[in-house]
Amino acid sequence: MVSPKNLRPVQRIISLPITRPLSASAVLPGLGHRNAFTFYQFQVHLPQSKREEPSQPRWKPKGGWIHWAHDKASNTWAGFGKAPEGNWKLKVFRIGERLVDRLDYEELALKGVDPSMGPTILHLDIRGKGAEETDENKKLPLLYPPSIQSAESSLSQLRELIHTREPRHKKGFWTWMIIAPFTAPFMIIPIIPNLPFFFCVWRSWSHYRAYRASQYLAALIKHGHVISAPSLELDALYKKYTPKSLTSTSTRPAPSSHQPSSSHASSHSETENIELLLTRDAVPDIVSTFSLEESSASDMYRAIEQARIRTKTST
Repeated sequence: MVSPKNLRPVQRIISLPITRPLSASAVLPGLGHRNAFTFYQFQVHLPQSKREEPSQPRWKPKGGWIHWAHDKASNTWAGFGKAPEGNWKLKVFRIGERLVDRLDYEELALKGVDPSMGPTILHLDIRGKGAEETDENKKLPLLYPPSIQSAESSLSQLRELIHTREPRHKKGFWTWMIIAPFTAPFMIIPIIPNLPFFFCVWRSWSHYRAYRASQYLAALIKHGHVISAPSLELDALYKKYTPKSLTSTSTRPAPSSHQPSSSHASSHSETENIELLLTRDAVPDIVSTFSLEESSASDMYRAIEQARIRTKTST
């Protein structure tokens, strides 16, 4: 078994199953189940020594322009959240946070992969720096709870996720890039910045990061550099927080005296056969045990809530 204390804290992937079907017959061979949702905590970053080039000019930001732009935007956005009550910046911040809550949790999770490790904008199909430096002695562990997943299923689910997200984010990147110029007329509005333009740029950048991440991870999996590793600590957390059925907290009308239709019975049975594995109560312990950033908790909360909604709407 692998203990997270023995791993480099920023070079791992943590598999966190949220829901799973209780019935084996509900699983589609090779595709999984549409109600089996897993959140991945990606901690894949380029080492600081690799980011800094010995001969880089003094005018070039430390870590490169991508990291400088990202840090600048993050600090600016955080400043909006600290604006006084009633200020337009605080209103924009709250609206923005609600928009983030609506983004697919899979997209938000991929931000844990350093963008400098993926392909560049001009060469979207070329792996970025770092991929070629991953050799047999530099495996990327994929931690999973052995009582919930197997080594094979944890890796196959990750592979399927990346295969699904990669074309979606590539399309999203170019779509929002094309839309952005059409927001130019909003620049004539005085005082308030061109928020539609910045929204388009933000969505394009978010898709771009997710695409870079998925492209890079796909290359690592293809060359066998991602290794499934059972985690005793993660398994203990899942056992500590008893799984609950998604229908345990939902209210349903009492069955009528007549026999329900086959379609209704099938839907009801499918809903009952979905088990909730990860609850909000477990999130603080996961963040603490694996020394994750505070923002990871928000991503997990979003993933749990979205999984709950998707499960209800798909039945």
